[in-house]
Amino acid sequence: MKILVTGATGFLGRHLGERLIDEGHETVELGSQQCDLTIPGSLEEVLGEEKFDEIFHLASWTRAGNYCAEHPGSQWIKNQKIDTNVLDWWQSFQPEAKMITIGSSCAYDPDLPLTEENYLKGTPTPQFLGYGYSKRMLYVGLSSLAKEEGLEGMHFIPSTLYGPEYHTDGRPMHFIYDLMRKTLRAKHLGEDLVLWGDGSQTREIMHVNDFIEAMLTINSASKNQLVNVGSKRKHAIREFAEMICDEVGYDFGKVQYDTSKPSGAKSKYLVLDKMDSLVGEGYREKDLREGIRETVSWMLNNRGVFLKK
Repeated sequence: MKILVTGATGFLGRHLGERLIDEGHETVELGSQQCDLTIPGSLEEVLGEEKFDEIFHLASWTRAGNYCAEHPGSQWIKNQKIDTNVLDWWQSFQPEAKMITIGSSCAYDPDLPLTEENYLKGTPTPQFLGYGYSKRMLYVGLSSLAKEEGLEGMHFIPSTLYGPEYHTDGRPMHFIYDLMRKTLRAKHLGEDLVLWGDGSQTREIMHVNDFIEAMLTINSASKNQLVNVGSKRKHAIREFAEMICDEVGYDFGKVQYDTSKPSGAKSKYLVLDKMDSLVGEGYREKDLREGIRETVSWMLNNRGVFLKK
């Protein structure tokens, strides 16, 4: 198939592009340097009359950490522009292509079960309000166009993804990378390793290649659905810390806890009943310790970035 990937220079985009090429697909991979999706008509200008069988729309204006809380307005404006332009181009120029879009667990109301039926219900956490609603609107746009025009699409909501080849440009990182970075710095630079909260809050993480495997499997046999994709394994933050300390060679007994700092929701994980019914019996997740070892090894190979004073 001929497949377009937007957001191809991002963490998920790079891994997905490699997987699609390995499977023998012809890919066109666009990052922000190749095409400014906030500008109407940019896709027509860059791609001309090229036709695609599938479009993976991964491009999004966001970052980890406090970015969502500090830039809610600009996130809303830029993501609405990006998504509206991509969906308009899909409807106008690529109606035969299947559009696959990526949502976010930030769009869920944290007081409701994180199941697909609740994706548009309630209110996202105030910190993620602008970004959460922009992701909801992406799904509304996708599903509305599919219904009106008879188009095919899929919308996937991923868990927190991890694995090697994450960004190294100094941007804030998701908690699992930040925990690895702090542990490496404690080991090699003698810094204190301090966790916010008491470490009992639970999270799920999913290896990026596991997410891609599940997404592609479900996508091949489904259309016009919204599906959570995550890991069945939930662990406390302190459990992640202990595994990372083992891999780094740092004494877990030296870990400190600062309960005066905010530590987020006590528990946050996606309900995966729908994924289980669609992914098939052949799907298997990478062993968590193996995944952490692989990712820590990659960080050590880039220690000049992560250990920079």
